[in-house]
Amino acid sequence: MSNNSNIFKNKKILIYGLGKSGISTFNFLKKYNEVFLFDDYQKKNLPSNIEKNIISQKKIDKIKFDLIILSPGIDINKCKLKKFLHINSGIIYTDFDIFYSFNKNTCITVTGTNGKSTTCKLLFDVLKSQKFDVKLVGNIGYPILSAKKIKKTSIFVIEASSYQLEYSKLFRSKYSIITNISPDHLERHRNLNNYISAKFKLFKNQDKNSIGLVPKNNPFNSICIEENKI
Repeated sequence: MSNNSNIFKNKKILIYGLGKSGISTFNFLKKYNEVFLFDDYQKKNLPSNIEKNIISQKKIDKIKFDLIILSPGIDINKCKLKKFLHINSGIIYTDFDIFYSFNKNTCITVTGTNGKSTTCKLLFDVLKSQKFDVKLVGNIGYPILSAKKIKKTSIFVIEASSYQLEYSKLFRSKYSIITNISPDHLERHRNLNNYISAKFKLFKNQDKNSIGLVPKNNPFNSICIEENKI
């Protein structure tokens, strides 16, 4: 990954959520920054270098963080740091944002209500069969910052959930695909429009050289386009 200076270097950072995504984010960022960790629940059998960087909720209020990296499983409206996150919403980013800031490889990103994993695996298999150096990452089970042996020619096939896209600010993909959209995860997004907006961040962040694909006959296409000004 490129070492060009960016906002994720030489900062005081809080990583919220210690699942696969949070731990891979810590392992990536620790060499560049002062990193603190927090999770709503006590985790067992964590490596010592993880344990020593976990801080209490009381200490969080006493530290001025430059950035907050939110794991996809954290719902900003239903977590222990709800008030803190709302106050500091402008400095919340995701592991997808970190990946994009350090890496400009070609990305094919797939989201949608159904069929994400299948589509990603098919794309991965096709590219691999054609001798491309391809990495399969994201919601499919391999955190995006856990990828190794990255070359300039490496292609990333990324499965992106609405949870991963919801708080991303910087992430951009050369090719973006929405397999379909139907009402889902509304307990998290609260309404259909919020859910659609999270998915369509993939298109809103693209530039003029990017390509976006949506299913022709999806009943929510008109809502998607109107609400998100695509």
